Amino acid sequence: MKLGIGGVVTFKNGKIDKFLAEIPIENIVLETDSPYLAPVPYRGKRNESAYLVNVAEKLADVYDISAEAVADYTTMNSKKVFGI
Repeated sequence: MKLGIGGVVTFKNGKIDKFLAEIPIENIVLETDSPYLAPVPYRGKRNESAYLVNVAEKLADVYDISAEAVADYTTMNSKKVFGI
């Protein structure tokens, strides 16, 4: 099982970041929730895949790793989910 994390993690009152570090990054994938729930600073606008960078940057802060490492982990995790 993988947990999909989207724009809500960037919300001031989203509170996901309070417990997220308890879940190993090997169990995390990125998602957009498109067209809804765009991350800060795009909140209130139509969500799109390009905004995953903002989600990855927030996860980098939460896990205290680089955004590139987040991208590597979550890409690998997504490939496992889809069997590729």
